[in-house]
Parts: sequence; C-alpha cells; structure tokens
Amino acid sequence: MKKNTQILFCAFFIVLVLLLLNISPMGLGPIFSSVSGTAQPPPQKPVACAAKKLILAEQTCCHPRFPATELRSQPLHPFERSREVDPTAARSQLVGSLVYLTVTRPDISYAVHIVSQFMAAPRSLHYAAVLRILRYLKGTLFHGLHFSSQSSLTLQAYSDADWAGDPTDRRSTTGYCFLLGDSLISWRSKKQSVVARSSTEAEYRALADTTAELLWLRWLLQDLGIDCSTAVPIHCDNRSAIQIAHNDVFHERTKHIEIDCHFVRHHLLQGTLQLRSVSSQDQLADIFTKPMPPGRFRDLISKLKLVSVHPT
Repeated sequence: MKKNTQILFCAFFIVLVLLLLNISPMGLGPIFSSVSGTAQPPPQKPVACAAKKLILAEQTCCHPRFPATELRSQPLHPFERSREVDPTAARSQLVGSLVYLTVTRPDISYAVHIVSQFMAAPRSLHYAAVLRILRYLKGTLFHGLHFSSQSSLTLQAYSDADWAGDPTDRRSTTGYCFLLGDSLISWRSKKQSVVARSSTEAEYRALADTTAELLWLRWLLQDLGIDCSTAVPIHCDNRSAIQIAHNDVFHERTKHIEIDCHFVRHHLLQGTLQLRSVSSQDQLADIFTKPMPPGRFRDLISKLKLVSVHPT
C-alpha cells in the first residue's frame, strides 16, 4: 500500500512539472524514441503518461546513485559513437522538466547543466545520464530545502569556478550560491562563454557573475523591507582573484578581463560587497562547478540545508 502511494505521488509530481512547463501531458510521444516518420500514438491519460517516466527510472538499477558522480570517470562528449535518440522528445519531455526542477533541487543543478548541453543531437549515452538523474530523484523524492524561522536575514555568497573543466572545448564552469542566514535562496551552474587562459581569469569571471546576482538580490530584499546597507561577503577560494579586485593598477595579464575587474572593483569600493578568502573544503559553490565524490557530495548538500522530510 505504501509503495502504491509513493508511485501515485511520483506520477502526480511529474504531471505537475509538465503542466508548469506548459507541456501538455496528453499525447506525448515515446521518451527519447528513435527518429522515424511514423505518426504519434493517440492521446493518453496524464497519469498513464507519467507512469511511463517512472518505468524509465526503474529500467536498470533501482538504487539511486549521485547524478554527477559517474561524470568524473566518464565525461560526456557531443560526438559519442552510440545510438542517436530523438532530440525533440529528449529536450521537451525529460531535460526540460529537469531544468525546471533545479529551481528547488540544487543537488541536481550541475548534472542537469551537463546533460542539457547535448540535447541538439543526443546519443544513447546522454540518455543514460538523464536516466541516472531520474533514478536519483526517485530515491530522493522527499528531499527539499529547509528554511528555518530562526534564521537571520544576513545575506552572504559563495563564488567558484572549475577552470577548463569541459573536456570538449575547455571552457570553465561558473558556480555560485547565496544564503540568507543559513537558508539557500539562489544558486547557478553555467558554462562560461569564453575560454579562460588561467584559473584566476575563470574565478574572476565567476566573481563578476556573482556580483551581478548580488545587485539583483539586494534590490529585491530592499523592496521587501529588509535592510541591506552593509557589505555582503562573497567567499572565494582564489586569492589571486581577490588581490586583483583590491588592486587599482591593471597589468598586462589582467587586461583581457578588465571590464569584469572594473565592475567588481566599483561595487567593492561602493561598499556593496566584501571579498573573503575561503578554503576549498569550505567552498559551498563547489557542488555547482564539478562532479563530486559521494562523501563530498553528501557533505555539501547537508551544508546547503537540503534535507529529507518524509510526510507523516
């Protein structure tokens, strides 16, 4: 009886995500089906369509693995020699729903960020990576962010970058997160638009993106009546990037990131932010930039207050 209740809950959740994404659950074709000229199947009931997604999550191992762990040893590439799958079905029915789900599940942000890059021409290995995320979600249905009523209203941020982490084009990945007290309220995992020539450049570009998000959050909190007059600490684990922000002389090696330097330094002098050095072990934004081993992954999601609360 308990298992049936969980299955119904999963089906309802998937249908809700599809509706919020403005994707009709009626008449959806086979998920990641091969490209063909055959007509789509007749419309099906929403619960039946959602149940198919649950079956996909149970096709192999039912034990949920951490979604990005296997990306450490087997990184994805756009030109895999595996079977091609339908890009329309892949993007609209699965990955699109997962992208929406990252709004409340920061633990899958990096993994979804990776698989979403291959939806123009997905292969079966990319599909297998998506299934791993589904199996992980199936095993963590009741995970969610904890917002304590006793938490303070002090804003702080963590900024990080994985230099040249993409094996295909060697672009870096930006990751940041914002906490209001000890409650996570904003986060992001995104590939940088240009190739960074040093780890300091990659970290500084991430710092500029974090500063831009900080300005928006300060405006939002002030509009809600929360005092944000003090400088917001941004924790960064790259001392060179912090030194560049405090240095008013731009050398030849920093000229290619001079716009970002001026942007961050301006708000540093205005008292909008302050830069603090943090060790890599205490860098919470690490989870948004690279695949983590299981122990490190559990430690980070615990610090981000992502907890499991089963309904009573």
